[in-house]
Amino acid sequence: MKQKNDKKITPLSCDWKSPSSKREVKNKNIIIRYRGNFKWRGVKEDKYKNKEDGWSSITRSVLIGNNGEDTRFHVRYFEIQPGGYSSYEWHKHTHVVICLRGKGLVRLDKKRYPINYLDTIYIAPNIKHQLINPYNEPFGFLCIVNSKRDMPKPVK
Repeated sequence: MKQKNDKKITPLSCDWKSPSSKREVKNKNIIIRYRGNFKWRGVKEDKYKNKEDGWSSITRSVLIGNNGEDTRFHVRYFEIQPGGYSSYEWHKHTHVVICLRGKGLVRLDKKRYPINYLDTIYIAPNIKHQLINPYNEPFGFLCIVNSKRDMPKPVK
């Protein structure tokens, strides 16, 4: 993918879509008000990915990154329902995951680790990973990633 100045742009993961052409990067301060129940005013809850393959019962809400903000990172809130899980994948970019709701498991390569409220995970580049909710309550977490990132590669 090329821009007008011929700089290479890396495709983004999790079916990220660029802001609509009506929105400009204005780099203004914004406050996104919390509405309760892990919802934010003006923030749309989306499917995790368009293709339903290798994941189940997970939604994504982009808090920072889809509205023309001039940042080098995106902040997203994901919620996995009981019995759900994210894709088992790897990629070159890093993640920071912070548990905000319930509890879950993170799979890093072949090991699984319990994740509880405010536990914070750094997922290094090229590590196979997956977030899983085997519990009876929703598992919600913030996920912070680079704004320019490579596409995830599924682990088969």
